[in-house]
This record gives sequence, structure tokens and C-alpha cells, in this order.
Amino acid sequence: MRTRNLLITLLAVSLLFAGVVSYYASSSPDGLEKVSEDQGISQQAREHTMSDSPLADYGVKGVDNPRLSTGLAGVIGVGVTFVAASALILVVRRRKPTDADAPADAPADVQ
Repeated sequence: MRTRNLLITLLAVSLLFAGVVSYYASSSPDGLEKVSEDQGISQQAREHTMSDSPLADYGVKGVDNPRLSTGLAGVIGVGVTFVAASALILVVRRRKPTDADAPADAPADVQ
């Protein structure tokens, strides 16, 4: 399978999981949150400064349907992550190797 086809397949599967399957994730607290509740640490918690952000609490602000809100938040998260990773890969791949990058024991180019 070509790399491009593999990336498209992985992106499609990620979007499917983020958009559809994420709604069915457990709403039970994870391990750290559970210990925080058991030890009384969570009672000292205060609202985060970003709690009013558009994607706070695994949902999209302004979307009233919880299934749609969770799915959209997942799709947006996958999209942002994919774009950021793609940009980073392009920057790293386009960087031209310099003499400092060559191993010390490699022969010099002779023209």
C-alpha cells in the first residue's frame, strides 16, 4: 500500500472514531480523576481560565445536541492534529542537509 493511501485510510478511520465512536466512550472518571475525588483534591479545584473556550469539556460550544457536539469536537481535534503534524513533517522534510549533518566518517562529495 502506498504511503498516501495509508495516510488517507488512517485519517478516515480517525475521523470515524472521533466523530461517531467517541460519543460512546465511558463517562466514568479516569484513574487520576477518581483518585482526586477519593482523596478530596477535586474539591479544591477551581474553574479553568479556558473553560469558556469553543471546545471545552469535549464538546462544541453552541451545539445543543450532545452527540453532534462531541462528534464535532472530535473531528475538529483530529483535523487540527493532522494539519499540525503535516506542517511539521513538511518543514522537517524540506530542510536541506548541511555539512554539519553529515557523519564524520562519511566521504566528502567529490566533483
